[in-house]
Amino acid sequence: MIDERFSTAPGRSATPRRSRSAPMTPAEAEAVAAAALGFIAGDPALLPRFLALTGIDPGAIRRAAAEPGFLTGVLSFVVAHEPTLLAFADQSGLEPGRIAAAFDVLGSGSPGPAA
Repeated sequence: MIDERFSTAPGRSATPRRSRSAPMTPAEAEAVAAAALGFIAGDPALLPRFLALTGIDPGAIRRAAAEPGFLTGVLSFVVAHEPTLLAFADQSGLEPGRIAAAFDVLGSGSPGPAA
């Protein structure tokens, strides 16, 4: 029997998927945002757009990442543009709803609803 919590589609790793019923913790939301930042930084088309929209200098991105609200801004950037959201979801193996839940948790500071 196939365990549906794992994605093994071409181009994806066998990444465990969280249950839709599990609320997301702030630590999990931060991990999603950090992964999203890595996704943005690794994309030659997204990174300049992200830097232009945020006004962050490329040399200051590590310092900015430590600022309160930065990770919320990263996820805001991702969820605001559906093609970016879907590309990150595909690359990370996360459901788009989990990514949106991470954004909600970081924006509110409390555990998010199940996505």
